[in-house]
Amino acid sequence: MRKKATGRGPWVNWAGDESCTPRRTLRPGSVDEVAAATKGAAAEGRTVRVVGAGHSFNDQVCTDGLLLNLDRMSGLRHVDAEAGLVTVGAGTRLSELNAQLARHGLALPNLGDIDRQSVAGAMSTGTHGTGRLLGNLATQIKALDLVLADGTTLTCTEADPEILRAARVSLGSLGVITSYTLRVVPAFALRAETRTMPLARTLDSLDDLVDGNDHFEFFLFPHSDAALVKMNNRTGDAVRPPRELARSVAEFAENGLFDAACRAGRRFPSQIPLLNRAVTRLMAPSSHVDHSHRVFASKRSVRFTEMEWAVPRAACTEVLQEILRVIDRERLDVGFPIEVRFVAPDELSHLSPAYGRETAYLAVHMYQGMPWERYFRSVQDIALAFEGRPHWGKRHLMTAEGLAGRYPAWARFQAVRSRLDPHGTFTNAHLRRVLGPVGGSATC
Repeated sequence: MRKKATGRGPWVNWAGDESCTPRRTLRPGSVDEVAAATKGAAAEGRTVRVVGAGHSFNDQVCTDGLLLNLDRMSGLRHVDAEAGLVTVGAGTRLSELNAQLARHGLALPNLGDIDRQSVAGAMSTGTHGTGRLLGNLATQIKALDLVLADGTTLTCTEADPEILRAARVSLGSLGVITSYTLRVVPAFALRAETRTMPLARTLDSLDDLVDGNDHFEFFLFPHSDAALVKMNNRTGDAVRPPRELARSVAEFAENGLFDAACRAGRRFPSQIPLLNRAVTRLMAPSSHVDHSHRVFASKRSVRFTEMEWAVPRAACTEVLQEILRVIDRERLDVGFPIEVRFVAPDELSHLSPAYGRETAYLAVHMYQGMPWERYFRSVQDIALAFEGRPHWGKRHLMTAEGLAGRYPAWARFQAVRSRLDPHGTFTNAHLRRVLGPVGGSATC
């Protein structure tokens, strides 16, 4: 079977604000096709990058060399329900994986709030859900298969833990991941409860809310004194999803009405505080029971760009308060809520933003077409003062020099990178900026 070529047209990410024109774009359908394409590009001295759903908000996919799209390498390859393990193609969308697992009576133990990403894209950037006893999605990886620059293949397992711990969250810098073996659990239902609470009360009760729920997150709108809290807990109760009309109304409010408010704020920035307060008044409480993947994932059609920081859980409230003070003091036009989630410590991935500590993730956004750098730079300065680490799939303004000291296993990751990709075939401008050159110091 021949590799499918898609020409030299531009690639654009989901947000529409990052693009590139690769010399060649291919859609391989097998490991052999990936190996041949990668080996050929490396022999020509060209870089190789891999794209999933394009949900990263930075330029880590961009290349003027070879861009590989793994959409044809998707689906479940093997299911061992008794062992709680499945093998899945790297190009599989999380939404597709969830549906296939459900047919086998299985589920991922945790998910982020959307399911549009490819499995490889979500895992390789440290994507996470929320739940103080649950790690980032990459902690679910038991093994993975890599194609290296010379076209050889490598199965990464705990037989060589250094390689596996580097490969779980690698930003695509080690090779082309073609499949994963993931730990899964029996399918389960969640009781999903959503309601507004005064922001001051939410922050005062934060430890109880985080510790008292399987999955807790909250959203707060600048210029408003209310927070939208979401509590998802496992239950043996019968599934009672919201009625279709209620679901449609909620999706319209979260997408159509919110998009209209964002458009109005972009045109009339001085009205953003009023619009934010109006949006919070429209948020109605809800409660239902549904299959886990239907509770975790939400439909998101409003376009934006995003920055997210992982900070020590204990610093969460202080970081939030500092961000809100900066928004007010600098009169920043922020119409999007700040999203806050919590995960367990993670030492299974050398570059995990949650490495070695209970972590709170704080995500900030800016609506499409609105200036974001001043706001994001202010948030970054605050997060850095509290030992923050950036989400690898979101925007940040850091370089390798500033990042190296924030990751205890940084040098161990770089050693594996030098070993697997000594000539930097998988390194583009983004990776040179955030990881440094292969084999070089972080200050290069």
